[in-house]
Amino acid sequence: MGKYVERFNARERILHWFVMLSFFMLVFSGLGLYSRIFHGYFDLFGGGEAAIFIHKYMGVVFFVSSILLFLNHYKEMNSFDEDDRRWFRLLGGYLDRDPEHINSGKFNAGQKAYGLFMGIATILLGVTGFINWFPASFPIGIVRLSLLLHGTLFLIFIMFVIVHAYLTTIGNPGTLESMIYGNVRRIWAKTHHPKWYKEISGQ
Repeated sequence: MGKYVERFNARERILHWFVMLSFFMLVFSGLGLYSRIFHGYFDLFGGGEAAIFIHKYMGVVFFVSSILLFLNHYKEMNSFDEDDRRWFRLLGGYLDRDPEHINSGKFNAGQKAYGLFMGIATILLGVTGFINWFPASFPIGIVRLSLLLHGTLFLIFIMFVIVHAYLTTIGNPGTLESMIYGNVRRIWAKTHHPKWYKEISGQ
């Protein structure tokens, strides 16, 4: 028996990296659109017109890859049991001096909540982005509301992604390996996702 088990297949990893890369392209091309303070970021793309062009089409890439990734994990994300409710009660153990590892499946409750948020927020960003792309086709009140919602979701997304990046690197060493190589160490799987490990190993 090897030291590793497969956590994500190639298709899942490719979709994830498409989501991540397009997201950061959207962040840097969109900062200048969010506030004049960040107009300097337009220079990264050769000017404001080019940044807007890139922002629009990277939005399409982000929307499609995010929805595909969400649908790929929807069954696992949309299933909460008593262990997940316990995870929420203990906040995953992250605030405890001696954290307890909860009996989580492939995704813990926090990851499921994050995944569901990403799916819903992506749809809202897609709808508002479409309205913002063609503002002359909609009433001015709808356009203003769309701009407000799009910008608010933009900020929330950034905060969530920062937390996600921390938890998949410094917060939980070994996690990033799963998205690079597809595999994780068995000891990592037993520790962080014991229920899932039992399912795939038959132990």
